[in-house]
Amino acid sequence: MIDVFVTSLQNLLTLHHLSYMMIGVAIGLVVGILPALGGIAGMSLLLPFVYGMEPTAAIAMMVGLLAVIPTSDTFSCILMGIPGSSASQATVLDGFPLARKGEAARALSASFSASMIGGLFGALCLTAIVIVARPLILSFTSAELFMLAIFGLSMVGVLSGSSLAKGVAACALGLAFGAIGTAPANGGERMTFDSLYLMSGLEITIIGLGIFALPEVLDLLRGQTSISSTGKLGQGWLTGVRDTWREKWLTLRCATIGACVGLMPGLGGSVSDWISYGHTVQSAKDKSQFGKGDIRGVIGPEAANNSCAGGNLIPTLLFGIPGSGSMAIFLAAMILIGLQPGPGMADPKRDLDLTYTVVWTLALANVVGTAACIALSPSIARLTTIRFVLFAPFMILIIVFGAFQSTRSFEDILALLVIALTGIFLKRFGWPRPAFLIGFVLAGQVETYFYQAVQFYGYGFPLRPIAVAIALITIASLWFTSRSRQAPKEETVPGGITTDIDFEREEDETAAAKNLWPQVIFTAVTFGFFIFTIAEGAQNSFLDAVFPVSVGIVGLLTAAFVLFWQVRGATGRGPAGTVNFDLDDGASSGSLWRFVGWLVGFVIAIGLLGFTLALVGFFLTFLKVVAKSSWLQASVLTAAAVGLVLVLTSILNMNLPGGLLQHYFYSQLVWPLR
Repeated sequence: MIDVFVTSLQNLLTLHHLSYMMIGVAIGLVVGILPALGGIAGMSLLLPFVYGMEPTAAIAMMVGLLAVIPTSDTFSCILMGIPGSSASQATVLDGFPLARKGEAARALSASFSASMIGGLFGALCLTAIVIVARPLILSFTSAELFMLAIFGLSMVGVLSGSSLAKGVAACALGLAFGAIGTAPANGGERMTFDSLYLMSGLEITIIGLGIFALPEVLDLLRGQTSISSTGKLGQGWLTGVRDTWREKWLTLRCATIGACVGLMPGLGGSVSDWISYGHTVQSAKDKSQFGKGDIRGVIGPEAANNSCAGGNLIPTLLFGIPGSGSMAIFLAAMILIGLQPGPGMADPKRDLDLTYTVVWTLALANVVGTAACIALSPSIARLTTIRFVLFAPFMILIIVFGAFQSTRSFEDILALLVIALTGIFLKRFGWPRPAFLIGFVLAGQVETYFYQAVQFYGYGFPLRPIAVAIALITIASLWFTSRSRQAPKEETVPGGITTDIDFEREEDETAAAKNLWPQVIFTAVTFGFFIFTIAEGAQNSFLDAVFPVSVGIVGLLTAAFVLFWQVRGATGRGPAGTVNFDLDDGASSGSLWRFVGWLVGFVIAIGLLGFTLALVGFFLTFLKVVAKSSWLQASVLTAAAVGLVLVLTSILNMNLPGGLLQHYFYSQLVWPLR
């Protein structure tokens, strides 16, 4: 074991590894500054570039990003009062009031120091779990891994929103998308439409970018304002550090809460965020200042957020069950670089050294990220005054370029557009997107483990002792959660602070619509897709059909339940209940679809003119019409975008997608228009 520790530490301290870790930390800083993006969008942006990388370098970059985002997303919480991600909502309650009092520096330094302690504690927990649980982990076979995957799916479906039916249906929809392509058992085709592109299935890169990154960017474009209106931080950097030291036991207790929540698949940082905030308030003697600017309301949630990242890595690495949405992307990235998450990550003869490389990287990245946030705080605060419309075209460019990197065909960009539209509707109507994403990521594992378990142990594999134990845990978890749902979801703790700490809800709980027909149409389309999934799956052999048919039936039943209540509300026969949710019920939806039109126009232009000419036209037009930039500013930013793309294509040795222009006039064109 000692030699594994030493080998991992040697891997960490190489210049190559440290360089990639710093790249991940830098990207995490940028993503964390932009409100509402979070770890999932950040990992999605990074995913295309890890393909083909050396495993330790790719892990260094990804863990560097994951470690620093829970720290850097504090900027938008404290400076703007806008959660940087779903895992930093509680920080706003006291962080923003402190900033309004002129104590932003104190709040930021307390947040950064608590985050660092929480991150180091999470890395310590990951180390201890691997040492203690290694014998048990190595005894897991395909049967136990299948039951664990079911446990992970049950947690995601139940703990993803206020509507249980929508949570399960969204997870089933992700599983159904994951079933597209050829089956792993006998190679039967499912939902391919005789397309060679779809035969290999949809790429996780496109799913992550389309479901999360693009909808968030387009939604942020609505405001067309700067990210923040002030760049001032005030005084109190050392005061914040002293506050954290004074509340050291609170910091450790909340870090423990975060690590324990992170251990449970399907629970994200938003759950640990509110649980730790509730604990902070309940354990305080003087509760009068919570919600008005109490520094303890910043320290507690931030310690939990970063330790939760270490906890999330445990089920992800050791069982292949993503602990959160960002871990789902991390899991997919591991597969892309040739690593197989599971018991082998705890085996000294296989990948245990990589597991401890993750541990060391997580610890070091937290320290480096904290130092970087403190050092760059004044500059970052000024950066947030730049209008988001100037950032947006660059982010759209990176997303589209990243999607094209998946298989390097124009179909990648078309698939991105379709998935992005799906993500927009899921976000709008309150269908939990993390449930969809984790369902998609686990689809291949669930089907593969089922097939292998049947081949090795027959259909009685669920009766194996450890498999039975996991099944009982799953049932107990479902029972406990159903009991919790019957209780009021809002918990008012002493001091008048109301917290919603039971379940993760991605969007505003109060977005009930007066006109339910848009929701009815979307649910009806989803219902029809599940029917199509069942019909397509049934045409194959039993082992190829059992997965899509089972997923389709579950999705069909839950979608039917949602549809029933939505139609009931739409026709005035009674209230629709928790399934009534529409973020865009009103005039605001028009602005979103205007930006969707820009995206569609960009994709059409690529199909007609090729990537380079479409990029130039998109940037110049967008910056002039939407951002109201001068010709000089628009020209400089466009040149920077083209230069970025040309550098990336050179490094990655790739050709940009061509359009009809290149198809018919290739010989008359010069580089880079070809």
